[in-house]
Amino acid sequence: MRYSIKIQTPAGPLLLIEENKALTEISFADKDTRTFQAGRQAETTEQETPLLAEAKRQLEEYFAGKRREFDIPLSMRGTSFQKKVWEQLLTIPYGETVTYGEIAARIGNPRAGRAVGMANHHNPIAIIVPCHRVIGADGRLTGYGGGLPIKQSLLELEKKYRGTM
Repeated sequence: MRYSIKIQTPAGPLLLIEENKALTEISFADKDTRTFQAGRQAETTEQETPLLAEAKRQLEEYFAGKRREFDIPLSMRGTSFQKKVWEQLLTIPYGETVTYGEIAARIGNPRAGRAVGMANHHNPIAIIVPCHRVIGADGRLTGYGGGLPIKQSLLELEKKYRGTM
Protein backbone atom coordinates (compact mmCIF):
# COMPACT_ATOMS: atom_id res chain seq x y z
CA MET A 1 0.00 0.00 0.00
CA ARG A 2 1.12 3.53 -0.78
CA TYR A 3 0.47 6.43 1.57
CA SER A 4 0.89 10.13 0.92
CA ILE A 5 0.72 13.49 2.60
CA LYS A 6 1.12 17.03 1.37
CA ILE A 7 3.07 19.41 3.54
CA GLN A 8 3.68 23.15 3.37
CA THR A 9 7.33 24.24 3.41
CA PRO A 10 9.31 27.39 2.59
CA ALA A 11 10.01 25.70 -0.77
CA GLY A 12 6.28 25.36 -1.42
CA PRO A 13 3.96 22.40 -0.99
CA LEU A 14 5.65 19.00 -1.10
CA LEU A 15 4.05 15.63 -1.79
CA LEU A 16 5.58 12.81 0.28
CA ILE A 17 4.86 9.19 -0.65
CA GLU A 18 5.66 6.06 1.34
CA GLU A 19 5.49 2.50 0.17
CA ASN A 20 6.51 -0.62 2.11
CA LYS A 21 7.76 1.46 5.07
CA ALA A 22 10.20 3.50 2.96
CA LEU A 23 9.99 6.98 1.49
CA THR A 24 9.67 6.64 -2.29
CA GLU A 25 8.98 10.20 -3.37
CA ILE A 26 9.17 13.84 -2.43
CA SER A 27 8.02 16.06 -5.24
CA PHE A 28 7.03 19.69 -5.61
CA ALA A 29 3.28 19.36 -5.46
CA ASP A 30 2.54 22.65 -7.22
CA LYS A 31 5.14 22.25 -9.97
CA ASP A 32 5.60 18.55 -10.67
CA THR A 33 2.34 16.65 -10.43
CA ARG A 34 3.67 13.38 -11.81
CA THR A 35 4.86 10.66 -9.53
CA PHE A 36 8.14 9.00 -10.34
CA GLN A 37 7.23 5.53 -9.22
CA ALA A 38 6.76 2.58 -11.51
CA GLY A 39 3.09 1.77 -11.53
CA ARG A 40 2.20 5.34 -10.67
CA GLN A 41 -1.44 4.50 -11.16
CA ALA A 42 -1.24 2.39 -8.01
CA GLU A 43 -3.72 3.42 -5.38
CA THR A 44 -2.39 5.91 -2.87
CA THR A 45 -4.13 6.59 0.41
CA GLU A 46 -3.80 10.08 1.86
CA GLN A 47 -2.78 9.26 5.40
CA GLU A 48 -0.01 10.42 7.72
CA THR A 49 1.84 7.26 8.71
CA PRO A 50 4.58 7.25 11.38
CA LEU A 51 7.23 7.28 8.64
CA LEU A 52 5.62 10.21 6.80
CA ALA A 53 5.24 12.09 10.10
CA GLU A 54 8.96 11.55 10.76
CA ALA A 55 9.87 12.70 7.23
CA LYS A 56 7.74 15.80 7.77
CA ARG A 57 9.45 16.49 11.12
CA GLN A 58 12.92 16.09 9.62
CA LEU A 59 12.07 18.37 6.70
CA GLU A 60 10.76 21.00 9.13
CA GLU A 61 14.06 20.77 11.04
CA TYR A 62 15.99 21.11 7.76
CA PHE A 63 14.12 24.28 6.82
CA ALA A 64 14.67 25.67 10.33
CA GLY A 65 18.44 25.14 9.95
CA LYS A 66 18.48 22.43 12.63
CA ARG A 67 19.11 19.37 10.44
CA ARG A 68 21.83 18.63 7.91
CA GLU A 69 21.36 14.91 7.34
CA PHE A 70 18.21 12.85 7.07
CA ASP A 71 17.57 9.52 8.72
CA ILE A 72 14.64 8.07 6.80
CA PRO A 73 14.48 4.71 4.99
CA LEU A 74 14.49 5.43 1.24
CA SER A 75 13.44 3.32 -1.72
CA MET A 76 14.47 4.86 -5.02
CA ARG A 77 13.37 3.13 -8.18
CA GLY A 78 15.33 3.80 -11.32
CA THR A 79 17.94 2.43 -13.67
CA SER A 80 21.26 1.25 -12.29
CA PHE A 81 22.87 4.42 -13.71
CA GLN A 82 20.30 6.65 -12.01
CA LYS A 83 20.80 4.85 -8.71
CA LYS A 84 24.58 5.37 -8.93
CA VAL A 85 24.02 9.08 -9.47
CA TRP A 86 21.49 9.35 -6.64
CA GLU A 87 23.84 7.50 -4.28
CA GLN A 88 26.53 10.07 -5.11
CA LEU A 89 24.11 12.92 -4.44
CA LEU A 90 23.74 11.60 -0.90
CA THR A 91 27.49 12.10 -0.37
CA ILE A 92 27.49 15.85 -1.16
CA PRO A 93 28.00 17.65 2.15
CA TYR A 94 25.42 20.11 3.42
CA GLY A 95 26.08 23.60 2.12
CA GLU A 96 28.45 22.48 -0.64
CA THR A 97 28.01 22.08 -4.37
CA VAL A 98 29.54 19.87 -7.04
CA THR A 99 29.24 19.90 -10.82
CA TYR A 100 27.52 17.39 -13.04
CA GLY A 101 30.95 16.49 -14.40
CA GLU A 102 32.28 15.80 -10.91
CA ILE A 103 29.39 13.41 -10.25
CA ALA A 104 30.05 11.72 -13.60
CA ALA A 105 33.72 11.26 -12.68
CA ARG A 106 32.79 9.87 -9.26
CA ILE A 107 30.69 7.15 -10.84
CA GLY A 108 33.49 6.24 -13.24
CA ASN A 109 32.03 7.80 -16.37
CA PRO A 110 33.65 11.25 -16.69
CA ARG A 111 31.95 12.08 -19.99
CA ALA A 112 28.44 11.45 -18.70
CA GLY A 113 27.73 14.95 -17.36
CA ARG A 114 24.55 15.31 -19.41
CA ALA A 115 23.34 11.86 -18.39
CA VAL A 116 23.96 12.85 -14.78
CA GLY A 117 21.76 15.88 -15.41
CA MET A 118 18.98 13.64 -16.70
CA ALA A 119 19.32 11.33 -13.68
CA ASN A 120 19.06 14.41 -11.45
CA HIS A 121 15.91 15.40 -13.32
CA HIS A 122 14.41 12.02 -12.41
CA ASN A 123 15.51 12.11 -8.77
CA PRO A 124 12.39 10.83 -6.97
CA ILE A 125 13.21 12.25 -3.53
CA ALA A 126 13.84 15.99 -3.72
CA ILE A 127 15.73 17.76 -0.93
CA ILE A 128 16.61 14.59 1.02
CA VAL A 129 18.51 13.31 -2.04
CA PRO A 130 20.11 16.72 -2.64
CA CYS A 131 20.15 17.21 -6.39
CA HIS A 132 19.87 20.95 -5.64
CA ARG A 133 23.57 20.80 -4.70
CA VAL A 134 24.61 20.03 -8.30
CA ILE A 135 25.54 23.00 -10.50
CA GLY A 136 26.89 23.65 -13.96
CA ALA A 137 30.61 23.51 -14.76
CA ASP A 138 30.67 27.32 -14.96
CA GLY A 139 29.19 27.64 -11.47
CA ARG A 140 25.73 28.62 -12.67
CA LEU A 141 22.56 27.06 -11.40
CA THR A 142 20.89 24.79 -13.90
CA GLY A 143 17.53 22.98 -14.02
CA TYR A 144 15.64 21.94 -10.93
CA GLY A 145 12.23 20.26 -10.59
CA GLY A 146 11.06 22.91 -8.14
CA GLY A 147 12.40 25.73 -10.32
CA LEU A 148 15.66 27.65 -10.13
CA PRO A 149 14.42 30.12 -7.47
CA ILE A 150 13.77 27.19 -5.11
CA LYS A 151 17.15 25.65 -5.92
CA GLN A 152 18.80 28.96 -5.11
CA SER A 153 16.82 29.33 -1.88
CA LEU A 154 17.82 25.82 -0.73
CA LEU A 155 21.49 26.57 -1.39
CA GLU A 156 21.21 29.91 0.42
CA LEU A 157 19.49 28.23 3.37
CA GLU A 158 22.32 25.72 3.64
CA LYS A 159 24.98 28.43 3.28
CA LYS A 160 23.28 30.45 6.04
CA TYR A 161 23.21 27.56 8.51
CA ARG A 162 26.38 25.71 7.43
CA GLY A 163 28.53 26.95 10.29
CA THR A 164 25.90 27.09 13.02
CA MET A 165 25.81 23.51 14.29
